[in-house]
Amino acid sequence: MTVGPLSARVATLCDEIVARVGPEAGGQAIQVRDRLSEPLRVAIAGRLKAGKSTLVNALIGRRVAPTAVGECTRVVTRFRYGPADRVDVVLRDGTRSSLPLADDGMIPQRLGVGPDRVAYVDVSLTSDKLRDLTVVDTPGLASTDTRVSARAQAELGAGAAPFDADIDADSASEVAAAEAVVYVFTQAVRADDVRALEAFRTASARLASSPINALGVFGKVDTLVGGAGDPWPVAGPLAEQQALLLARTVSEVVPVVGLLAETGEAGRLTAADCAALKELSALPAAELRVLLASVDLFRSRPAPVDVHRRDRLLALLDLYGIGFALAELAADPRLGTGELVRRLVRASGFPRLRDTLEQTLRWRADAIKAGWALSRLERVAGHTSDPRDREALRDAIERLLREPAYHRLRLLEVAQRVTSGAVPLPVAWEQELIRLATSDDARWILRLPHADGPQLAAAAVEAANRWRVYAVAGAGPAQSRVAQVAHRGFHLLAQAVREQAERAQVGGDQTEIVPARPGSEGTR
Repeated sequence: MTVGPLSARVATLCDEIVARVGPEAGGQAIQVRDRLSEPLRVAIAGRLKAGKSTLVNALIGRRVAPTAVGECTRVVTRFRYGPADRVDVVLRDGTRSSLPLADDGMIPQRLGVGPDRVAYVDVSLTSDKLRDLTVVDTPGLASTDTRVSARAQAELGAGAAPFDADIDADSASEVAAAEAVVYVFTQAVRADDVRALEAFRTASARLASSPINALGVFGKVDTLVGGAGDPWPVAGPLAEQQALLLARTVSEVVPVVGLLAETGEAGRLTAADCAALKELSALPAAELRVLLASVDLFRSRPAPVDVHRRDRLLALLDLYGIGFALAELAADPRLGTGELVRRLVRASGFPRLRDTLEQTLRWRADAIKAGWALSRLERVAGHTSDPRDREALRDAIERLLREPAYHRLRLLEVAQRVTSGAVPLPVAWEQELIRLATSDDARWILRLPHADGPQLAAAAVEAANRWRVYAVAGAGPAQSRVAQVAHRGFHLLAQAVREQAERAQVGGDQTEIVPARPGSEGTR
């Protein structure tokens, strides 16, 4: 994976720190440096049976994570790219044991050792989708582990906020270690879901869990209506309501039919399955309505497709997916398997989730990872027993943050505090701050899609002045500190616009003064 400029500079800082501190702090700085070269790590969190593992399979493009409850679903599982498929069970004492994938290509249900002895399962796969993304499947909430509360306190330290008893400590630790988080919900966000997410956020590092880089997924939306009915008229408004309820925890909530996404992205629907669907699509409409009224009727009613194949279709698509596929094939009987799969994926809502991840997480990975690394170095400084090491660490971090390029990290930090509700701001100011912190597209930040360089520079200076006035008149102490960071951010934006315009003039090209970053229009 290519390391971005911010992360590369932090990696250099880690090397500089190692030469100035003792072996304990130096060893932790080396661990931070090594982590910077890894892909962006995204933790999938949520309740048991919420559909986390199904979503993981869709994200990695293979059905490897078991979706039925077993030993392997009670432990943290990391999925990363590797030259060969490999499953390692990593114990809490650091020892490893390798397991083969099961005959169905999934992680074996039995790990060969009690789950309480397992730190995590390390899965490397040849999937290209994992080249720049490590996906972590967590046991999540409602764990059956009765020692969760004590383990959580041990993981987070004595001063950490107490956890509810049903929050898995290893899940909390993984969320705290991730650069981005995806929370998976089902039909309703319960009060204890909200409390659990607040606890996850308390456990997290500076940028590990906030609306800046946390996303909600409303999974299993096909269960909202009975039979093969269309759930989307209900799913959309319900997801918007969930997003309002969780506005201080996630950036948005994306509704998804997880099973369809997994089946389509993992390439599970075969030509034989498509042929069976075509046979069923030729039935009279009245017979199809009865067949699709319930799972029992789909299995038991007379039909030209045998029961074994119908059971397989239910496992792959469930009634909503089957009904959608039959409607598509009835409208176009010549539809091929590949095109049908593409339409099923679109019907799952997964493309929107994939695009949202691209917009809110992947392109922002450099700043997220650099911010994560600095927060870890700050934590090392706070826990080191040697005052000279503590001073050296904090001095190095502060010098780095004074560099203009690293003001983006200060912006992300204050934006996190604002979006989480720790520092209240008027809505319009909050939205402008988020745009400034999460994009480098001046036209999008300033809401001037057709402006040229001089107009953008002037608008950035005007915005900087507005924030300065707000900082000295009308803002409380916390708001004032945020406003001062935004003030400098807009001045740096104006400077960047001018420099970019000058380079464009020297090159004789007036059309690319401030290029838009792909996807930035959709960033919150």
